[in-house]
Amino acid sequence: MKKIIRNISFALMALASASCLDLTPQDQLSDSDLWGKAGDFESFANVFYDWLPDFGTIYDGTHADKRSDLLKDKGGVNLFATGQNAVPQGDGEYTGPYNNIRRCNLLLEKAAGYGNQAEIAQYVGEAYFFRAWNHFQLMQKFGDVIIVDHTIDVDDPLMSASRDNRGKVCDFIIEDLRKAADLMLPTADLAEGRIGIEGAKAFISRVALFEGTWQKFRGNEARGKELLDIAAKAAFDVIDSHKFELFAPAALGESAYKYMFILEDLQCNPAGLQKDANKEYIIKRCFDATLKTVGRNITTEVLANAQLVSAKFVEMYLCTDGLPIDKSPLFKGYETMRGEWMNRDIRMQYTLMRPGDNFWDASEKNSRIDWSGSEDEIRRAKYKNFTPNWGSGYFPQKWATERSLGTDDKNASYDWPVLRYAEVLLNYAEAVYERDGEISDADLNISLNLTRKRVNKAMPALSNAFVAANGLDMRTEIRRERTIELFQEGFRIDDLRRWKTAETEMPMDFCGIMHTGEWKNRWAKPGVPLNADKRLVIESGRVWAERNYLHPLPIDQLQLNPNLGQNPDW
Repeated sequence: MKKIIRNISFALMALASASCLDLTPQDQLSDSDLWGKAGDFESFANVFYDWLPDFGTIYDGTHADKRSDLLKDKGGVNLFATGQNAVPQGDGEYTGPYNNIRRCNLLLEKAAGYGNQAEIAQYVGEAYFFRAWNHFQLMQKFGDVIIVDHTIDVDDPLMSASRDNRGKVCDFIIEDLRKAADLMLPTADLAEGRIGIEGAKAFISRVALFEGTWQKFRGNEARGKELLDIAAKAAFDVIDSHKFELFAPAALGESAYKYMFILEDLQCNPAGLQKDANKEYIIKRCFDATLKTVGRNITTEVLANAQLVSAKFVEMYLCTDGLPIDKSPLFKGYETMRGEWMNRDIRMQYTLMRPGDNFWDASEKNSRIDWSGSEDEIRRAKYKNFTPNWGSGYFPQKWATERSLGTDDKNASYDWPVLRYAEVLLNYAEAVYERDGEISDADLNISLNLTRKRVNKAMPALSNAFVAANGLDMRTEIRRERTIELFQEGFRIDDLRRWKTAETEMPMDFCGIMHTGEWKNRWAKPGVPLNADKRLVIESGRVWAERNYLHPLPIDQLQLNPNLGQNPDW
């Protein structure tokens, strides 16, 4: 196995900043001995990888699904999901990226004076990639932000500059990613976890799709089309490279979608597959059972515990005939606990906890033995014949391991998919459709239909004829597939923002199961109100104002630089 990038910590990287742009003084980072050989650049670049997102995304954060309409915490109200967040005094998601950008700029400046450019090309590419990554985090959250393309001192004009328009920021990000792609090696030629050419191009597809749709749905059609073309071409380059593939081993059959997310280099699935069987993750945050475990009790968090899934998400899953539940004659309704689960997209039963199924957890007494499904193994299940009677009635199982983690349920070691091939496929389908106002069956077949039919082998492909014959809407179906495939990976709230549909979707009540039939007997006294459809109303009163499409800049940065200006209506 290729060597995993170690987490390297340098004492010289300690922060000493007041303003987000007043970063670590350059003389602390410019020791001539640090930049004398290619290995120094590699070691310095290794630190960049600690900036990638990890399993904290499941818990909360700017991109977490808990801040969307699909998922909520059982323990209270999420201020961002309910539109109640306020202007913060400080915000590490504003200052942190600028700290990181300075480090990228430092490597780029030191690299310019290095004798053998070929020796350090990969690490220079990584500096461009992560400079782009951090600018994108800022643009996604705050819109207009200051572009920083060099290391700066306290007297630099940027210290009191106004923000750059988001269009200029986006162009800068894409240009940096193109530079990165030109310098980087193919991912297959790199140490496990390092980002290669395909990662840079895949990330271009994410950036350009985000901003292209942001502009399109705010009336800037020409700019939107320009960026959507960039997104489609970047995604196609990755597809056409044939370097990655969806994880769908025959040995796992229809459960492949479940086990991909909990692969470890230990027994963790019925086929005994390990991480090297997964060719889907293009960029990943690597963890290891010996070197660095996840450090979070993920299984405890998700498995019939802290996270409640909305009925809206459950209803998005198609029936096996490829039709939505309101159009399919195969939908069995709500009178029995398993009725609505019958004849549905197979991913539904492997993403969520289906009533009547058995579920194991990470504890020593409730974990799997050998994945044989034997009577002894079933007796060990944490939930036998699962029959929920609390919360929304819908719970996730995605990210929940079935192997024993010993005495510490934070010791999982599966990788976080920062950017996987499925996203690239879906980026391509959406970018082509939104660019052209249509998409060919051929383009659907090399993209969206691959994720749709990964485990749903018998489901009809999405095609123009299928859409027309069944009174469907192609955009709705493309968005449906994206939402289902990428659930709980940190996309939904950003998708609603860029589509400019958050104002419609987010104020809706967060609802649970239909209080009828067997469910009515199970919830004899639900303790929560019911809506007109007899669904449990778990949370109501959510709001979404126009200002919520962007986050407010923190007070401390506005005080340090009044020229930044606050985002509208904050």
